Amino acid sequence: MNDKFASGFAQDLESMIALKCALGYSENTYLEKAKSFDRRCFEVYLGQQELTQAIVLNWLKPEPGKSPQTIHGKAAFVRALGKYQKSIGKAAYILPDRFTAGGTVFIPYLFGDDELAALFHEIDCYQYPRDPFRPHLLRTYFRMTYTCGLRPNEGRHLKRNEVDLNSGEVRIIETKWRKSRTIVMSEDMLFLARSYAGIRDAAFPGSAYFFPAPDGGPYSAQKMQGKFKWFFARTKPGIPKDLLPAVRVYDLRHRFATAVLNRWLDEKKELSSRLPYLQTYMGHKDWEATAYYIHLLPEKLVKSAGIDWEAMNGLIPRVELWEK
Repeated sequence: MNDKFASGFAQDLESMIALKCALGYSENTYLEKAKSFDRRCFEVYLGQQELTQAIVLNWLKPEPGKSPQTIHGKAAFVRALGKYQKSIGKAAYILPDRFTAGGTVFIPYLFGDDELAALFHEIDCYQYPRDPFRPHLLRTYFRMTYTCGLRPNEGRHLKRNEVDLNSGEVRIIETKWRKSRTIVMSEDMLFLARSYAGIRDAAFPGSAYFFPAPDGGPYSAQKMQGKFKWFFARTKPGIPKDLLPAVRVYDLRHRFATAVLNRWLDEKKELSSRLPYLQTYMGHKDWEATAYYIHLLPEKLVKSAGIDWEAMNGLIPRVELWEK
């Protein structure tokens, strides 16, 4: 029995596949993913025998060299395993079915502190002699995206008259869901934005955009995404580019949200009462979209803060692969 599996899930993986085969499914439908899941649990969760949320989300993170689209199949498999364990009386976590309802599922890449510092070091050191203005734009755009929790398109399409360099207010006008909101930059971000704006006004006096492309219009998502991946690759010089994790500019927004939640936990705040503030700041349509970020925090950390996981389990929406 255990010639195929070695983790604490060995018995249940074997039994679940046997049950599926008895119901007419092919063993090959489950075996490859079962072996992959078993290897991960043997390496990281040795001795664990029941699915937890931490195990599921860890396994669904993008793997180097793997297409994000493969996560959909992994999600379907781990949901089936959770349902099987529940059926035999175990307190397993079951991934919500919205993760397996079709479409593309993308688990965000959460930058560690050292990774984030290395990323912004590369951005800050970037030089482009053919266009000296571009490095100033990129370091300001990426920092504003992170420190203000912006959607990438919100920064790209930001107009100069929507940024008040006196008060630090940034007006996000009719973005996703046609909602508008006003956010306030930190003092450090405001200082950088003022410095950048002076250089921008000299380089592009006639452009209406806060971050103008060479033609005076907004940058495309593809250009910013490509540059972001290029900076990230430079922080991992020993890893071939095709083996790097999939990262997106949007991941800076995810990092912002989890950083805010971590700070609230450090301050002993009760997260469910604070979420409406984060929802408003980030421009989420629904409270559930903000609650998603609780599920990205380390399970041990959140449980130590007394979060009611049962109340949160149904609140994980799909994360879009590309911004809308």
